Amino acid sequence: MKLRYLTGVDQIDALSPEEKILLQNVEEKFAFRSNDYYLSLIDWDDPADPIRRIAVPDPMELEESGVLDPSRESNYTVAPGLQHKYRETALLLVSDMCGTFCRFCFRKRLFMDRGAEVTRDVTEEIEYIRHHPEITNVLLTGGDPLIMATSKLEPIVAAIRGIEHVGIIRIGSKMPAFNPYRILDDPTLPEMIRKYSTPEKRIYIMAQFNHPRELTPQAVEALGILLSAGAIVVNQTPILRGVNDDPAVLAELFRKLSFIGVPPYYVFQCRPTLGNRMFQVPVEESYAIIEAAKAQVSGLAKRARFVISHATGKIEVAGLTDDYVFFKYHQAADPEKIGTFMAFRRNPDALWFDDYTEPAVDVTIPPEIGEASG
Repeated sequence: MKLRYLTGVDQIDALSPEEKILLQNVEEKFAFRSNDYYLSLIDWDDPADPIRRIAVPDPMELEESGVLDPSRESNYTVAPGLQHKYRETALLLVSDMCGTFCRFCFRKRLFMDRGAEVTRDVTEEIEYIRHHPEITNVLLTGGDPLIMATSKLEPIVAAIRGIEHVGIIRIGSKMPAFNPYRILDDPTLPEMIRKYSTPEKRIYIMAQFNHPRELTPQAVEALGILLSAGAIVVNQTPILRGVNDDPAVLAELFRKLSFIGVPPYYVFQCRPTLGNRMFQVPVEESYAIIEAAKAQVSGLAKRARFVISHATGKIEVAGLTDDYVFFKYHQAADPEKIGTFMAFRRNPDALWFDDYTEPAVDVTIPPEIGEASG
């Protein structure tokens, strides 16, 4: 199915002339892009529609809050488009385009300065990975790798698969939600997956469904094709105000994903990116929402970890008491921090890990004790 892509709010027929004029001010700062399939999921009679909130600009994005690189990815860039933050994992930016530009995107800087970080020739990056045997996982991301034609993506996958010590290739993509026809109408994509996702070394698709309404029959069929081709598919989503900050909605998302064999993997705290304030939910409220959602589903649907993708690592929000909030380094740029358990006095207004400034104790718990506690 040929989709029509829209690159200006003036092309959205469902918007009034007044709305188009108002939203053009937002579009001038943060680019808009979507397609007629994804926009068809919107209930245009509902001004608070969650899919609209994901895809359509909003004047609240102009609130001056946040930064363009909240997780300081620039600190870990070792070659153009290549990040090496965690010992075992390299992250390769292969695209600066998406099927839709999420309004909450934490890499919206890529769409503001096209070509500044994404690499077109991965020769240098592949050589870096080849000469670092500790790298067992390579994540292809952007942007969205599946916006690329399979003929352009396959040489990258083939080059990485040719490196003996790389066991997992991950492809981070929201295309199954944004445009499932990308998968349904391209038989060369599952063919590529069958070729390079082997029994010993799998390809993982890191899908992103933020709301259960995105799991349309077309999306479910597309996910089935990826699974049948031999990919492992998991889902990750941030907690987003007005999208999935309701335990019933999040539980429905977890439940539907588990039914189709796509386990929830991570739930992220929304990063404090410039323009994202309207989507942010305080950390402790996010934790309560996630736990309330998990209480409504089976064990297979409640496997997601709630993490903060902080500059120093993935910090899991491990629990709350009346007085304290507990964190654990699930992954860390400094391997010695992995497993470290931390306790802080609660701060109901905290939106990010840095907002916790009162440690509950003078020292953090060593990793070996944190592992036992976790």
